[in-house]
Amino acid sequence: MIRVNIHEAKTHLSKLIEKLREGEDVIIAKGNKPVAKLTLIEELKPERRTATAKGKVLISDKFDLPIKDFEDYTS
Repeated sequence: MIRVNIHEAKTHLSKLIEKLREGEDVIIAKGNKPVAKLTLIEELKPERRTATAKGKVLISDKFDLPIKDFEDYTS
């Protein structure tokens, strides 16, 4: 676990992020008292939403009827 003060954290943020990627924990302290912990987050996936086209798409009653131009291909 790496422990740094606020000034070091601001100065070396990029290096601390690399340490996070390597699996290290980083604690930021003010006056030797821990005030924050940096943690690596997993890649966030957008929340899936269902039924977003509900009411926008209409399917005709004739949808399943055979298409006359394709009779040769369906027999």
